[in-house]
Amino acid sequence: MRVFVGSLLIAGLCSGAEFFSGMAARAVIGQRTFTAQQPASDQEVIGAASGIAYANGTLIVVDDNRVSALPRNNRILIYRNIRQAIPNPTDEIPINNIRCQVCVGKADQVLGQPDFTKNEVNLSRSGMQHPTSVATDGRILAVADTDNNRVLIWNSIPTQNNQPADIVLGQPDFTTARANEGGQLPTQRSFRGPQGVWIQGTRLFVADTSNNRILIWRTIPTQNYQPADVVLGQSSFTAFAPQDLSASSFQPKANTLLTPVSVTSDGTRVFVSDLGYNRVLVWNRIPDTNGASADVVIGQANMDSGEANDAKGVCPDQGTTVDNVTTYPAECYRATMDFPRYALSDGTRLFIADGGNDRILIYNTIPTRNGQRADVIVGQIASNLNQVSDSANPLGRASSDSVAAPMSLAWDGENLYVSDPFRRRILVFTPGEVNVPYTGVRNLFSKDVFAIGTITLGGTLKENDELTLKIGDPDATDAKKQREYKYKVVKDDSFTNIVNAFVTLINSSNNNAGDPQVLATPNLLFGTIVLTSRISGEEGNSVEFSTSTSDGATIVSTTSGATLSGGRDAAKIAPGTLVTILGDNLSDETVSAPEGIDPLPKDLGGVQVYFDGIRAPLLMVSPTEIRAQVPWEVSDANSISAYVRIRRKSGLVVSTAAVAVPIIFQNPGILAEDGTDPRPGIVTHFSSNATATVSIDGTANPNDVAVVVIEDREYSYTVKENDTLESILNGLIAAINANPEEKVEAFTSGVFTRLRLRAKVAGPEGNGIKISTRVADTAQVILTATNSETCCANSGGSRVTIDNPALPGETIVVLATGLGFVDPQEAVAPLATGFKYTFQGINRPKEFVSSLAAAKTANVLYSGLAPGLVGIYEVHLELNSDIPTNPATQLTIAQDIYVSNIITFPVFNPREGSTVTP
Repeated sequence: MRVFVGSLLIAGLCSGAEFFSGMAARAVIGQRTFTAQQPASDQEVIGAASGIAYANGTLIVVDDNRVSALPRNNRILIYRNIRQAIPNPTDEIPINNIRCQVCVGKADQVLGQPDFTKNEVNLSRSGMQHPTSVATDGRILAVADTDNNRVLIWNSIPTQNNQPADIVLGQPDFTTARANEGGQLPTQRSFRGPQGVWIQGTRLFVADTSNNRILIWRTIPTQNYQPADVVLGQSSFTAFAPQDLSASSFQPKANTLLTPVSVTSDGTRVFVSDLGYNRVLVWNRIPDTNGASADVVIGQANMDSGEANDAKGVCPDQGTTVDNVTTYPAECYRATMDFPRYALSDGTRLFIADGGNDRILIYNTIPTRNGQRADVIVGQIASNLNQVSDSANPLGRASSDSVAAPMSLAWDGENLYVSDPFRRRILVFTPGEVNVPYTGVRNLFSKDVFAIGTITLGGTLKENDELTLKIGDPDATDAKKQREYKYKVVKDDSFTNIVNAFVTLINSSNNNAGDPQVLATPNLLFGTIVLTSRISGEEGNSVEFSTSTSDGATIVSTTSGATLSGGRDAAKIAPGTLVTILGDNLSDETVSAPEGIDPLPKDLGGVQVYFDGIRAPLLMVSPTEIRAQVPWEVSDANSISAYVRIRRKSGLVVSTAAVAVPIIFQNPGILAEDGTDPRPGIVTHFSSNATATVSIDGTANPNDVAVVVIEDREYSYTVKENDTLESILNGLIAAINANPEEKVEAFTSGVFTRLRLRAKVAGPEGNGIKISTRVADTAQVILTATNSETCCANSGGSRVTIDNPALPGETIVVLATGLGFVDPQEAVAPLATGFKYTFQGINRPKEFVSSLAAAKTANVLYSGLAPGLVGIYEVHLELNSDIPTNPATQLTIAQDIYVSNIITFPVFNPREGSTVTP
């Protein structure tokens, strides 16, 4: 195919741009979002497309396949001026109400069908039966009409729907579809299920797949049924090839092929995807003799091997398992393949669609030696194989950075197009400045959710007793995989000394670099060593640790478990979440949005952030971090594409390569100070007035009487027909507030049916007002006072600190982001990306919020979007009445399976008689 001067100029302007492993697609063709996967096919939505080709600004797509992906539409789609539809990465995308401005493509013509609504099989000059491949040089168009055992050629790019082809190869006419002319043996002009076609200069190449060969015409055919000039993969044009892969003898050689599915050329070399032998063969010069041997094999160590993902010979092994299975480093699998579908060169790089491994391999230079490793992997994380799969869905969920059995590739000089048939889309990958790493977009408050574990010391101390702490694999003998830390009790020792000694041992080991898996911190009040994983996310949950003591020792050590726990993925984001985007060289300066501005700016310090082409509101930009809000509008997807556009002070405009942002309904993060997890939370006292809570549960049974007693004053509500717990709550609130002499006012908590009581007098004078409840023994309504008296008046809104700690039974407030959409419906209407929330009534997240503080349930009295803020929720928590004193009480909130980062705050329990000390 042609390489155009315009493309070369574009590449020159983007000389700093490159592909990198784990990157996401920047645009998608054929679906209205990256993850829609709509099966309906029309002018804008495609089916399970496979073959693609690009030339002279035109993208051509085969909307069908041979891998049983549905729907199979028996058509070819032509997109003219596709580059105008895809915004350039350095373009400023206008602000409008379009949901996804990088989800593009409206076909101009359709071939194989009379219009964009049909998908019928046909054998004629204009009909097709499951085509799989397409090729063009910008002038001529060729299509592999696979199940009609033919190749169709148009002498010019069609301009009309269903335009008939000019030439047919493989058949004597347009109404015949015999494989190998109806016989067993192939001929110089026959096909059996061709799946690959390519035009290079004057030559035409065809992958005659089921005949296990490549046919080459030295000049573009001008007559029907024209014979080929050269054959590869077989010694002659009539060499016999079995009809199915399972019947074939497995004898890979430099001059044999088994089910080749594509052939391409860069004008100098020829690349063949040899599916059955799990390899790509490279001829360093375009062959002109039959049966010519390939020069280089990729995906295998040598020309005589052909197993899928065969790392043997590619790199040294790691030894064998107990089952005598040889293992290899993950990096070895950068050099292996499983059913490669397509290989394409831009003249410098080589791209390979490694279909069975659900990934694209990118070689920054054309491989010159057998078994060479890829430099970049797209569609998978690092060297992983088949990571899109899960038990419920063998092809996994669609995302903007994954592919499932990619079938074909095309290159326009700046963008790599990848057909993803099982997700019914064409992904567009664009190299960029590699500034934002994989998972570089995270919940601003969580940032990283690290796994932690604890060792709490107890018992009595006896001189010479020894305590051993092991971190890592308990069965490992390698010191790198398991570390031992020992301490021997000395005379007049203390738990404080022992805790500090272990913290020092752990953090100063490994030549003062510290333990490679954990960081240790002390909690001296409880005699506890806190271990925090050095690896964020769920991977940290696998770090094992254990303790043991010497024989007869009286010191006792209790671990929180066999492994660290609590590590979560802060890179899974809910719509509306405030996020941090981490990277390098993201801006030329540090700039924050003006305080109080409404709405937030969408251009700050020359920086713009795009999520699915939607320009995001910005809180702050700096060279290493950007803070933004993910748009509420992306709730219809489970993955979006994000990139940063940067206008340098010099006037140069650059962009980062795109990264995927997984979208889920909720994933909470709590505001905390910077530092190492668990971090001190920004926790405030709820009220300057003492409070208490009554929970109303059970069922509303007519004639039941619910009674709340405040000191000696009783307030009752008799349940009526059609009452609910909420109407009981409202009745009790009305009864209490009807008494102007009452010392407390009543209001609803906003979560469940909880009655909140607040002293009318501020300060300590409002503490100690007795609260109780009463219902008949037979009543079905249940009233529970969570406090026996009003409690904990403090300076409302002031920070909880060591000098002003939280108390048992007190209501505290934390701020969070990522809790998702809210109810009721009238609370949703004011949601606007980047704008302060204006709804003044009670709102609550659609998914219930729970909380643990000091491993005890903290009652969630209220959670909802905070008026006057952007993307931030208030969460009111009533602490357990017997929560112990602890200067670093750990607290989390959770929604469904998603748990926030762990924060700490000081608690003082007066009944314990101790003080809170750091």
